[in-house]
Amino acid sequence: MIPIQDLLHRIQWDAGFSRGDFRIGYFDRVADRIILVSWSAVRLRSGDHRVLETLEEGGGIRAIPLHRVREVWRDGELIWRRAPSPRA
Repeated sequence: MIPIQDLLHRIQWDAGFSRGDFRIGYFDRVADRIILVSWSAVRLRSGDHRVLETLEEGGGIRAIPLHRVREVWRDGELIWRRAPSPRA
């Protein structure tokens, strides 16, 4: 399985691959569920390969550790899913 940071960089830099509607699903510990956000609301920090940022509706920014990213969807199709934790 491709590491999540490699997939995110491919979406960011590969013009042919990045055509489509991408959604990133991360696990929100407070809501205890996976939250889907549009790729257009995602920012990758330059030089930081451990965190992505999401722009919230109210204008705030939320930092999401990459280990909490669980799914990536392209045009409604699941293209990447993190394997379940052995503790789960």
